[in-house]
This record gives sequence, structure tokens and C-alpha cells, in this order.
Amino acid sequence: MSSSGVSEGDIQRGKLLVHIAENGHSFELNCDEYTLVEAVQRYLESLSGIKLNDQLLLYLDMKLESQQPLSVYKLPLDDREVFLYNKAKMRSNSTPPQPEEVELPENVHPDPPRPSSSHDPHPLDEASDPALKVLPSYEREFRYHYQLGDAIYRRTLWKYETCERLSREQRVQEKALEIARGNLDHIYKMILHNYWDFAKRYSHQQRSHSNLLVNFWRDFESLKSIKLIPALQTENRKYLSDFVKEENLRKMLDDCSNSHRQFESKVTDFKKEFRDLKGSTENLFTNEATIVSSDLERTIKEHRQYINEQKSIMQALSKDVGMVKKLVDDCLTSQLSNSLRPHDAVSALGPMYEGHDKNYIPKMQACELAISTLFKFCIEKKSEMNSFVHMYMQNIAFIQYTIRDVRYKFSVFNEAISRQNDQFEQLKVVRGIGPAYRACLAEIVRRKASMKLYMGMAGQLAEQLASKRDFEVRRREEFIKVHSLYIPRDVLGLMGLYDTPSTCVVNVAPFDSNLLDLDISDLDRYAPEQLSGISSKVEKDADYEDLIELEEIGGTSKMEVENAKLKAELASAIALLCFSPMEIGFESLDDEGKMDNLLKDGAEKTAEALRLKDEYGKQLETILKEKQAQCRVYEKRIKELEQRLSDPYSTGKIGDSKSDISEGHNGQSSEHMDEGSYGYSSLLARSGVEKHGKSLDDNMSDSSGMVSRNTYLDSSMRDPNRDEIHVNENDEKEETVADVGMVTSSTADNMSQLPKTCDGKNSGDLAVELQNALEKKSNQLTEVEAKLESALEEVAKLTRELEVNRNLLDESQLNCADLENCLHEAREEAQTHLSAADRRASDYNTLRGTTLRVRSLFERLKACVSSVGVAGFADSLNSLAQSLTK
Repeated sequence: MSSSGVSEGDIQRGKLLVHIAENGHSFELNCDEYTLVEAVQRYLESLSGIKLNDQLLLYLDMKLESQQPLSVYKLPLDDREVFLYNKAKMRSNSTPPQPEEVELPENVHPDPPRPSSSHDPHPLDEASDPALKVLPSYEREFRYHYQLGDAIYRRTLWKYETCERLSREQRVQEKALEIARGNLDHIYKMILHNYWDFAKRYSHQQRSHSNLLVNFWRDFESLKSIKLIPALQTENRKYLSDFVKEENLRKMLDDCSNSHRQFESKVTDFKKEFRDLKGSTENLFTNEATIVSSDLERTIKEHRQYINEQKSIMQALSKDVGMVKKLVDDCLTSQLSNSLRPHDAVSALGPMYEGHDKNYIPKMQACELAISTLFKFCIEKKSEMNSFVHMYMQNIAFIQYTIRDVRYKFSVFNEAISRQNDQFEQLKVVRGIGPAYRACLAEIVRRKASMKLYMGMAGQLAEQLASKRDFEVRRREEFIKVHSLYIPRDVLGLMGLYDTPSTCVVNVAPFDSNLLDLDISDLDRYAPEQLSGISSKVEKDADYEDLIELEEIGGTSKMEVENAKLKAELASAIALLCFSPMEIGFESLDDEGKMDNLLKDGAEKTAEALRLKDEYGKQLETILKEKQAQCRVYEKRIKELEQRLSDPYSTGKIGDSKSDISEGHNGQSSEHMDEGSYGYSSLLARSGVEKHGKSLDDNMSDSSGMVSRNTYLDSSMRDPNRDEIHVNENDEKEETVADVGMVTSSTADNMSQLPKTCDGKNSGDLAVELQNALEKKSNQLTEVEAKLESALEEVAKLTRELEVNRNLLDESQLNCADLENCLHEAREEAQTHLSAADRRASDYNTLRGTTLRVRSLFERLKACVSSVGVAGFADSLNSLAQSLTK
């Protein structure tokens, strides 16, 4: 298995370790990097019996091609393993493996026969001394015990080594299953990516086509309801629906509906098939072998103690046999020592024999029995593993075949999706007529506004150039006037200093004279907003502001320039947005970068809006809590003061209550005067009360009326609907409450100076004024609540848009994964083409060498034929034949 034609120093030699997946057997081959894979396969065929056409060699996740040398796969290397799979066993009709068969060691190492004196006579058998006659029998028995123990030990050791071999084979089979499972997992992930891409593409198409079919006649009826501009109407064309023929549309709609239903049915069957494939593949990945090689290895290591025990027993038996043989030899040569007589030796050998027969031999047999049990267990588990590998590889082969079939169907269904899109393009025309019509009218408005701005800028440019020319003329005249006193005028004329700048005429040829007479206000009248399917709210483009300076141009005011610019912006945005929903709704998301940027911008704007909403909400809640606390404090104080006023006047004891009120005022003055001094002074200013002048005679004429108004005021301020108060109204409420507190306190101070009967006109006016202020603040609070509700609705809308953008982002990520998958497939295909090109180049070199050799032979034959004479021709042929046989 070595190549030739290469120097020994350039050849990378090594050992190639090949494992058989179906039984776990391993072979180590000596080869080099130039050895063809086909040569390895032929050698493995002779070793394993697996035919070359049925061999599948896998190295990591690569398949070894027969025509390639091992150097293509960076083989051979001592730490690399190659797995051989039998494709014939992977077919569904292949026969299951037979149970594991191992030759029993009893036939190789049988028990020795019992010893007999007749078969093995000894010289001491005829000795006169009975003790000497017993020694040969002990020797035969000890030798028998040793031979029996040796046979048991050899059988036990063979079984133990066989168990280790079976464990290694099972570990090899587990690795082979992992390699096959990894290869299947790689293929499955590729097909799964293809399926998700197909499902996403089909779902997108199915939604858009279903929407077209369901809303087709609604869209067509909306076109019927829109009249064309009178300038565009003819006898056969008065409505937007007249742009297409209704008869052709009906036939086209029927064809599209039938095609849509048939394709949907086929896709449903295909999805069911893929679900079955996915379930069987995932079930295969979760299924594992019933025997784990690590557990079996641990059990085998635990049984190693039996082998060690048998070794120690065999050492003891060998020692005893040597001792009794020495005694017998000494007796034959009469070299026994004086201290050891034959009778003493025989009495010492008796207990040793008992130990052999009742201890050593039974222990050896017990160890053999334990190893035999392990031996049977290993054989059973090896048979189970062979069956499991056979079934597992059959399932992998079936799944790979199904995946190959599904991959072929992907191309068919993708082509069908493209045909469906082409078929539905005509239906999309009906939905696109309305937005296109509105976009055209918006373009007319934009062009008219743009033309006005363009002409205005031309006039502005003419005025600027005229002013610059006047300035230059005046400067030249001043120069001539100053220097003509010193230089003659004819000399200045010869210098050319009397020339003047020419007049600049800015003339713009008329254009867009055929545009219809439309304004931005006519857009919704002739092409309603419902045609575009979106809201016409357009954000102002900040970049456009830099194009035109808002200056008065040629008799046109700055406001008119601003109006023209805004009209152009609005019309341009409307024309752009008319087709935005259709592009998102119908086009496949091929432009990954554009859609990613769109989603990113939408997500950033939504996140910023939500953040500002949360901050504003928290700010409102904080301010609202503070104002509510202040309101509760003021309400409590007002209630106390009203109670003090109402108690004495309700009983008619004004004089008795005078001191109480004064005390209440004095006791509370330090607490209330600082907070209400501003309100008190403002109240005195409004009511016209002087600080040192007249008293409050007219303010207390009707105390009951004042009390009733204060009671009404207190009830209005404690209204539960007033809990939610806007920030802008709290300061005014504090001022109002302070005014009320100071009025009551000042009234208590002047109680002693009031007559019995007084006029309540001024106090009534104050109460009415306070009531009006409260009503005004209530209205403001209602407006704030309405604004808050609208803000919450806007937040909910932004949340929904964010969810839609997130879904689009997920689809874009799936598209990226599909592109990576396609790139990986393209790389694999390129690698395959490169290998095929190398193989063809090698074939060409071989064929070229053969051609050159044949050509040289023909040249030599031609030289023989051209030789002179028959004898010369015969000699030439003879020499040619001899050169060919060498």
C-alpha cells in the first residue's frame, strides 16, 4: 500500500487507523500520503469482507473519495481515526446482524486428566519404606493441582481479555454513531434553515395574496367611486376603474384564486411531510444506546481482582510443586538431612495437599465463574449494541434520503412561489392605481410650487447681480474722477479704464406649461386620502430647509416663499408615501440593508418616545402628588375658619363670639399670616379697603350669606374630581386659598367694630369671584385630562408600531441566516468542483504519458519498416521485440 516514483525523503508515512462501524473492529494500515483512497478500500475489502461499492469512509465530517489520495485529507496521521460504514447494511431490506459469537476457551485450554501411578510410574513406588512410597503420589497430585490451576487461569485470562476487547469495540461503535449523528445534524440544520426561509417567504406571500383576493372587489369599487379630473375625462374614461378592463380582471381573479388554493394545499402537504421528518430526526437524536461503554469499562476493571487472586494462587502452587519435587529428588539421591526424615516430610505434605484441594482449587474455580458471568454479560451487550447500531444507521440512512427528497422539493416550491408572484402582479395593478393617481396629482402640485421657487430664485439672482454691477460702476466712476486730475483722459482711455461692466440678464425659458391647474387644497377633493391607505401626516424634512433662504424675492413676500416651499414639501411627501405601504406589503424583503435601517430607525424613535412618555408621566405624578398635599392642607384650614365663623352666627351670639374669634385669629396668625400675606394684600387692593381708614362696616352686614357662600366654596374645593390638577393651575389655587384665609382672619379682627346691621355686598362679590376662578381652573383641568388621554392613545399606537417593527426585524434575521447557509453550500460546491478538476488533471497527465509512450513505439516501428531489405526489416523487428521484453 505504498506509492512509487517519489523520493523517500518527500513521502509522509504513517499508520491509518480504520474502525468498522457495524461491529467495532479496528485495523491499522501502513500507508503514505500518496496512497489512493481506493487502494485503502480494496485492502479493507480483503480484511472486513465489505465490498468496495458498499464502503463509506468518513473522516471527521468529510467523506473520503475513492479517486483522491490521502494527502487531500491530511492523512495519514497517528492520532486520526477513519470510520468505515457498510452501506449495504444501511438499507431497509438488509438482514439484521447475528448474535455475537466467540469461541469458548474450554476447547483450547481443557482440564488435565487425573494422575495415575500406572500411567506415570516412579522409582520410589517400589521402595520398602511406606513413607517413601507416598512421596511420588504427592508429587503427581501437586503437579495435577498446578496444571489444573494453570488451565483455569488461562481460560479466565482469555475471557477477561475478550471482555476488554468487546468493551473497546462498543466504544468504537459509540464513536461511529457520534460521527454519523454529527454528519446528519449538519445536514439537518442546513435543511432546517432552508425550510424556515421557505416558510417565511411563503407566509409573506400567502398573506399578501390572500389580502389581494379578499379585498379585490372592494378596491375596484373604490376606484369606481373616484371620478377623474374633468381635463382627463374622455368618453370611455371617466373613473379610475376605466383604466383596466373588468372582464379581463374577472377571468384573471378566477385563475389566481384557483392557483392560490391549489398551491396552498400542496404547501400544507409539504409542511406535514417536513413535520414528520423533523419529529423523526429529533427522536433519533434523543435515542441513545442501552449500554454505555463507560459503565461497562468500570465493571470490567472491578473484576480485575479475580485475575490478581488467581495469579497469587498460581505462585503458591508453583512453589509447592517445586518443594515436593526437591524432596523426591533428594530421596532418590539419598541426600536427606539428618533432621528431616521421610516420615516428617510426608506429615508436612498432608496439610499442604488439603490446602490445595479444599482452598486453592475452589477459589480458582470461583474466580473463573465470576469472570464467566461477566463474559456472558459482555457478549449479550455486544449483541445488543450490534443490533442497535444496525437499526440506528438504517434510521439515519432513511432520514438522509428523506432530506435529499425534501431538498429537491424546495427548488420546486421556490419556483412555484416565483410563478405565483408573477401571476398576481396583474391583480396588484388594481390596488396600485389609486396611490399612483394621488401621487401624480401631488407631483403636479410639487412641480408648480418648485417652478415658482425656481423663478423667484432666478429673479433674486438677477437683482443681486444688478446691485453688484451698480456698485462696480460707482467705484469706477469715483476712480476716474480722482485720477483724471493727474493723468490725461486719452491715456486713461488707452489703458482701458473707461470700460463699464455689462448688464446681466437672467432669462429662464418657460417650462411645465402643460401642468393642470391644481393646488394642494384640490388634492383631497380629486384624490381622497383613502386611495393611499395611510395617514397624510407628514413630518417636515429638516434637510430641505437649507435649500432656500426665506427672503423676499422679486415682489414676493417672505410668507409666500414659505408657503410655496411648504406646498412643495407636502406634495413631495404625499407622492412618496403613496407607494410606501404597497412596497412593504407586497415586495419581498430582498433589500436587507434598507429594511434593517428602516427597522433600526423605527425602533430608536419608538424607544425614545416611550422614554420621554415615561419621564413626563413620572413628572406629572410627582407634581400632582405635591399639589394634592397642598390642597388638602388649604382645605383643612378653610374648613376650620368657616366652622369658627358659622358657629357664633348660627346661634346669633355675635358679641360672645367676638373674643373667641379674636383669640382664634391671634392664635393662628403666626401660623397663617406668613403664607397668606400676599393674598391678603391683593384682596384688600381688589376690594378697595384702606389700611388705616375706614373699617369693614359694609363687609359684615349679612353674616349668614357669607357663611353660606363659604360652605359652597368649601364643598367645591373638596370635589373628588379635583384630585388630578395640572401644574399651571396650582399656584393660582394657592393664591386663592390664601386670600380666603386672610379674609376670614381680618373679619375676625374687626368683629368688635361692626354694627349689628351691615351690608354683605362686597363679601358676595368676593365669593362670586372665587367661584368663577374655580370654574376656570376646572375647565383647565378638563383640557389637561383630554390632552393626557390623547397622549396615552399615542403611546399605545407607538407600542403597536414597535411590535410590528420587531416582527420585521425577526424576519430579517432569518434572511441573514439563510444567506449564511447559501454561502456555506456554495463553498462546499466549489470544493467539490476543485476536487473534480484536480482528478481530471491527474487523468490527463496519465493519458498524456501513455500517448507519448505509444507514439515512441510507433516511431520505432516506422523506422523498422523503412529499413532496407527483408533481412534488415527482420533484424529491426527482432531488436524492437527484445527491447520491449526488457
